[in-house]
Amino acid sequence: MTTILPRKDVVIVGLGWTGSILAHELTEEGLDVVAIERGPWRDTATDFNIGYAQDELRYAIRRDLFLQPTVEAMTMRNNTSQTALPMRDYGSFLPGNGVGGAGVHWNGHTWRFWDSDFRIVDHLNERYGSGRGADLTLQNWGVSAEEMESAYDRFEYLAGISGKAGNIKGQIQEGGNPFEDPRSRDYPLPPMQMTYAPTLFAEVTRSMGLHPFPTPSANLSQDYINPLGIAMGQCTMCGFCERFGCANYSKSSAQTTILPVLMKKKNFEVRTNSEVLHLDLDVSKKHARGVTYIDTSGQEFFQPADLVLLCAYGLHNVRLMMLSGIGQIYDPNTGEGTVGRNYCYQTNSGAQVFFDDKNFNPFIAAGALGQTVDDYNGDAFDHGPLDFVGGAGINCIPTNGRPIQTRPTPPGTPRWGSQWKQATVKAYKATLGFSSQGSSYPARGNYLDLDPTYTDRFGRPLLRITFDFPDNDIRMSAWVTAKMEEIAKSFGGRQYNISPRRKGWDSVPYQSTHNTGGAIMGADPNTSAVNKYLQSWDVPNVFVVGASAFAHNAGKNPTGTVGALAYFAADAIRQQYLRNPGQPLVSA
Repeated sequence: MTTILPRKDVVIVGLGWTGSILAHELTEEGLDVVAIERGPWRDTATDFNIGYAQDELRYAIRRDLFLQPTVEAMTMRNNTSQTALPMRDYGSFLPGNGVGGAGVHWNGHTWRFWDSDFRIVDHLNERYGSGRGADLTLQNWGVSAEEMESAYDRFEYLAGISGKAGNIKGQIQEGGNPFEDPRSRDYPLPPMQMTYAPTLFAEVTRSMGLHPFPTPSANLSQDYINPLGIAMGQCTMCGFCERFGCANYSKSSAQTTILPVLMKKKNFEVRTNSEVLHLDLDVSKKHARGVTYIDTSGQEFFQPADLVLLCAYGLHNVRLMMLSGIGQIYDPNTGEGTVGRNYCYQTNSGAQVFFDDKNFNPFIAAGALGQTVDDYNGDAFDHGPLDFVGGAGINCIPTNGRPIQTRPTPPGTPRWGSQWKQATVKAYKATLGFSSQGSSYPARGNYLDLDPTYTDRFGRPLLRITFDFPDNDIRMSAWVTAKMEEIAKSFGGRQYNISPRRKGWDSVPYQSTHNTGGAIMGADPNTSAVNKYLQSWDVPNVFVVGASAFAHNAGKNPTGTVGALAYFAADAIRQQYLRNPGQPLVSA
């Protein structure tokens, strides 16, 4: 039997970055807000205590902070001729579990997407003429970088991002990224102090005529008090960022930037260890009545609400829309339907340079401490004579030297035995690594839907991912990786190794947790699931906030854009939607 609870103004599904931002903004408006979080409560002082937080076995190997397939699995295949099979272990990507979501265990790279990303079709047509990227399903996002600028700025100042602006109000700034769009002001904190590896990378790439700059970092370079009055500490460069919560209050997350204020509000409540099963629509299927969820005792509840915000991890947002009957599920055969459309990933490659005479001390590190070159990212270079669109940032960010997984060895080294032991000891401190983070562009055959065979513990169909790296992206990555090889040679090391991206996505080895798309934003309800404000075209009192809204993925980490979209949607709700609740903000 389902217990019906008292009505709330707003129910939020998931309490990570987006859920926390929207909860804070809407409680400031005076609304009564409840967030429902599938995982446990997580707090910096108690859950990431300095006495045990730096436990590589617990967090990096056994993945204590991550979603387990026993809770929710997914199936995968590379194309429609294959039968999708369940991922028995999350490997390729690692969704978070619990309050804070993936924002707890991220590295902290905080980027802005460019106007040429938001207006990608118009931009490519203007620069190269029509027809570029015709084998892809690229589409404009419905917003511009100028519209998004203030939202990016708010997220960066909330999080205390460390960096160096490259373009302030149209004026190029020495030492920053010359390819970025204009911003209103510099980052709130200066760049992090560089260690040897990124310093050498910057020297070498600068000598080649490239434009290195400090990677924008959510690992704080100085002590900081954010606009909500929450104090954070300077990063100690312990090397335990990715896959770990920060015990030092030095990595931006919902726990260190918003929750200390949000949790004190009388008009906010969070219910943890409670999984939303579906949204409940009325008979018209155009209005959400609330959500049905179940707690750990197996008790089922219905939470009525006037406004429903899907703020879970992007893939979970898409699955909940499908399970709830919101929008038409995308069909790759006809190209019709919007939910599940334009699923994208990240197209990465790597390089290692081995030295005999250098000591990089890799254990002195942080998740986003490094240098980046954007000369080959997006459309910063001329694609006219090339057979691809898109690009990649090249990053030298030595995130850690943790003993279990940091085992660089040069090509030709045996995989075990005394020679491997000798090689790993020699290479541990004397190896410099850098990587490309490439764009992922949508193709008609890459999409999300519900699996026809496999179900979860509640009998609901699992999410099915059909994906392989498009040929365009493989060509792009090969071209950028060739540039990386030129950089590797310029270091003058004893030996180098290049790891290009190959066709054939495999869900087993870790690659990136940057899953995007499936509930994409746009100006046309025939090709997008949500409008520019992330409001569902089909059910106007539902907003779907997160990387699920990305119409493609750029050559950058998505978190900065996710945070900015949360503020962008919050402003639209506060300033427009609440004046006329239940109505579309954009005419279809």
